[in-house]
Amino acid sequence: MSTHAKRERLLLADLLESAGPEAPTLCEGWKARDLAAHVVVRERRSDAAGGLLLKQLAARLDRVQAEFTAKPYEELIQLIRTGPPRMSPFSVKQVDEAANTVEFFVHSEDVRRAQPDWTARDLDPVFADALWRRMESTAKMYGRKSPVGLVLRRPNGQTVVARKGTPVVTATGEPAELLLFVSGRQDSARLEFEGDKDAIVRAQEAELGL
Repeated sequence: MSTHAKRERLLLADLLESAGPEAPTLCEGWKARDLAAHVVVRERRSDAAGGLLLKQLAARLDRVQAEFTAKPYEELIQLIRTGPPRMSPFSVKQVDEAANTVEFFVHSEDVRRAQPDWTARDLDPVFADALWRRMESTAKMYGRKSPVGLVLRRPNGQTVVARKGTPVVTATGEPAELLLFVSGRQDSARLEFEGDKDAIVRAQEAELGL
């Protein structure tokens, strides 16, 4: 596994373990147990994980997700820590880096920021740049449902257009905060906004994400 993905995997497992199975998360309707089961199913049950993208497979995904949610919480945590089976595409370093670094980071924040006493992570510049590059390449997918034009900007001036259109809203902040915003965690992202007030509200309430 890649350095970033491996670190984020272990951090997510640690956060889930310390929070406990009944802890709330930012994922609506999910407690920590549900989130842990989702991570395991995504990596280990490709026959069901397709339901994340295809409505035809959604019922199967729900059944398999329920089966894993019922497993002992400690077992789910261990499955996350040990990673995918050898035959899984996620065991390939390049796939792991592309698919899991952001996935695990966002879900770690789902656990962290749902707690009443949460504090933001102090990300090193290399990892912040990695998150920004990933968001640059997927910004239009993240922002495709935005009802307004959406521009994402780092404090250093780097900018990417997530959605063309008018009126335009510009969200400025660190890559981690921007990533959470376009992932549908708008209420938990710490950003500054420029644009028409009504347009900003519409962007903040939009169903963003992949």
